[in-house]
Amino acid sequence: MIYNILDFGAIGDGIQNDAPAIQKAVDACSRSGGGRVLIPEGKVFKAGSIVLKTNVELHLEQGSFLKASDSLEDYHWVDGINKISQNSESKVLSYVNCEYNGKPFQYFIYAKDEKNISITGPGKIDGTEELYYGEIDQYHIEGSYYPRIPMMLLENIKNLIIKDVTLARSGFWTVHMAGCYDVLIDGIKILNNLKMANADGIDPDHCKNVRIINCYLECADDCIVFKNTKAFEQYGDCENIFVYGCTMISTSSALKFGTESENNFHNILVENCTINRSNRGISLQLRDCGNIENVKFSNIKIETRKFSNQWWGSAEPIYITAIDRKDGVKAGHIKNIQFENIHCNSENGIFILGSEDNHIENITFDNILLSMKKISKWDIYGNDIRPCAHDGIVERKINGLFVKYAKNIKARNLKIHIDDSMKAFMGDEIESDQVENINI
Repeated sequence: MIYNILDFGAIGDGIQNDAPAIQKAVDACSRSGGGRVLIPEGKVFKAGSIVLKTNVELHLEQGSFLKASDSLEDYHWVDGINKISQNSESKVLSYVNCEYNGKPFQYFIYAKDEKNISITGPGKIDGTEELYYGEIDQYHIEGSYYPRIPMMLLENIKNLIIKDVTLARSGFWTVHMAGCYDVLIDGIKILNNLKMANADGIDPDHCKNVRIINCYLECADDCIVFKNTKAFEQYGDCENIFVYGCTMISTSSALKFGTESENNFHNILVENCTINRSNRGISLQLRDCGNIENVKFSNIKIETRKFSNQWWGSAEPIYITAIDRKDGVKAGHIKNIQFENIHCNSENGIFILGSEDNHIENITFDNILLSMKKISKWDIYGNDIRPCAHDGIVERKINGLFVKYAKNIKARNLKIHIDDSMKAFMGDEIESDQVENINI
């Protein structure tokens, strides 16, 4: 059965808050056993908070437009949040540190403890990013407070589908899924401002049995980010995830693990993806106690280039680090990671850095082509290991492959080509230090 929001009082003039009418349609649909809540074409439906319910498909027709409200008063509070803490100005810049337990203050599109929820259709959802603007400069827009309102916060949902929609201009994490089970994200577009801090694309947080396929993502910070945040640690590990056929552009990392990692990541497969114009390609970035194990990347094209230091990263196509976030917070372990058939064009090399008491283990590279060429205007100074307990900018000559504090590193058919434009920045083609059993 179809529940057209116009029949429940929605106006669609882009001025009135249509969230109450949309909510009436959602509630009626779920109460009657389920169906499709229709966002029709040809109008602009401005809305504050919407709560999705069991057996509801929110469907956006071609030409439909759902726009997040430009007033914070239209957004409801997440349970358990102290309202006094909301809207405080950021005390620390996001690129210096942005520790986050995973739970925002308010929400736009929200669901919790439900099942069989879908968000579908060729229409568009706009996050009204300008509501969150803080300091603005040529390369970076700092948020006015932190954490801000995600476009979607979906917690403990069984059987979740997000398909075909376009999600644009989010002011914070776009699709945050916490503790969700059996998820399909298929054919969506995320078109965020590449200057907007913390505007991640898809964040599977403690999620299980997830498929992310055929998506196009432009995001700042990261495109697809596997998380294990503190606020949702009751949902356990992030596991059994398949990413296929996605195209990504990022001002930070296109594919990232962490840095929030209170539980483990394992059994994750990424195949047949393309990464363009990104600050980092693949980033395994442990800073908390969880571990990363049994992950494979195959048939991936990576193009990385330098950006402003207002973004974490230094054009590393593959970046693997396990570093304590701060004194007393021990990073977990990384082991059993495979890279196969990876073609990289970059302004930096592959970077692997563990810690003296925490070696990275069992990393395999098979059929890797790395072409290094200077293409941006930014200086190449070394590597970036933020966030960490000390200064995270490491000034040094770079390498095609750098490995420190690791064991059992194997590379077969690794080809490194260094263009003349890079030679002033290069040390040895391959550098290893305190590595046990390296075979290249």
